[in-house]
Amino acid sequence: MSARDEIAEFYEHHPYPPPISDLDAEIAAWSDDTRRRVEHARMWPTSAYRDDHEILVAGCGTSQAARYAVRYPCARVTGIDLSPASLQATRRLAERHDLTNLELHELPIEEVASLGRSFDHVVCTGVLHHLADPGTGLRALREVLAPAGALRLMVYATYGRYGVHLMQDYCRQLGITPTPGEIADLVATLRELPTGHPLSHALRDTPDFRDDDALADALLNPRDRSYTVPELLAFVETAGLRFGRWVHQAPYLPHCGALAETPHGHRMAAMAPADQFAAVELFRGTMQRHSAVVYRDDSPLASLDWDDWRSFVPIRPDTVISVEERLPANVAAVLINQAHVDRDLVMFVSASEKRVFEQIDGRTTLGTISGASLEFGQRLWWHDLVVVGAA
Repeated sequence: MSARDEIAEFYEHHPYPPPISDLDAEIAAWSDDTRRRVEHARMWPTSAYRDDHEILVAGCGTSQAARYAVRYPCARVTGIDLSPASLQATRRLAERHDLTNLELHELPIEEVASLGRSFDHVVCTGVLHHLADPGTGLRALREVLAPAGALRLMVYATYGRYGVHLMQDYCRQLGITPTPGEIADLVATLRELPTGHPLSHALRDTPDFRDDDALADALLNPRDRSYTVPELLAFVETAGLRFGRWVHQAPYLPHCGALAETPHGHRMAAMAPADQFAAVELFRGTMQRHSAVVYRDDSPLASLDWDDWRSFVPIRPDTVISVEERLPANVAAVLINQAHVDRDLVMFVSASEKRVFEQIDGRTTLGTISGASLEFGQRLWWHDLVVVGAA
């Protein structure tokens, strides 16, 4: 059996993520265009909003392509995967919700060019790190990415998965296989892990680990690898791509969270961005995955230029909340993006700043919001409290 077939065989018996019966919650969450505007601004901050892209979901699993088809009803969505079981689970969702904008192919990422098409938006999350040659897979995706397209990728991060790596080695040492009985025994054993074990926090805090197939995917997958920030940036560059931004950037920035209050915060802020990201990753030490937006290295897309901040339209993600109780003196609110894992990533605002924040409606430019400034707009953006897009 080839290495690629080994992975396909694994996901036939342990489809991931666990199949779901409907997309009703997804439909409700994306019922208006707020989330679509947020995602567009993350991917194409200098381009006018549109929602009719050609979307490729590479390694779509049991539901991801169907989710994208629901989120973007005006788009044409293509899902590819090696696992017939995963594709069948997606087809059931497509039939239930009459997703006529979705097509599926049993196809490895390395052969995606055989579709004979290019895509504005490529999504590849949690897949490349399982390939025998991740670089070949990423270069294949680059070849089908439209010149002005954007690729959203996620790969495992090295330091935060130390506990996973320990238990992977443990399972290999004992010869544990992904059979129902072996998985049940593994689950029972993991309950007895010492409190200080590096995996214990993930078992406690990660919802995925509550499902047996998800646990098998993490600990018994026949092949995966992880990346530090410098390794990921080199991986992207070698594939003919350029880094755009982190999907959630505050965890990587010395301007945000507890690090900003330390003597090293200012020192890191003077470093080149790539060095900042690498240093903050080491400081945090618990990142389990890296999610980034990247572009072709010959992309005509312009980078975000904060000299034009007055023309930017700030949009608040729906995961952002304002807390106004039990606050320190001279603080009117604490702004929090609930999508952040790190609890120190909050932003304290004054009464005047709170008034500016409350005027952000997703349609008004920063330059026409009373009291807005470049400094405050950047702070909101750094903390993932807004994304900014073209007017």
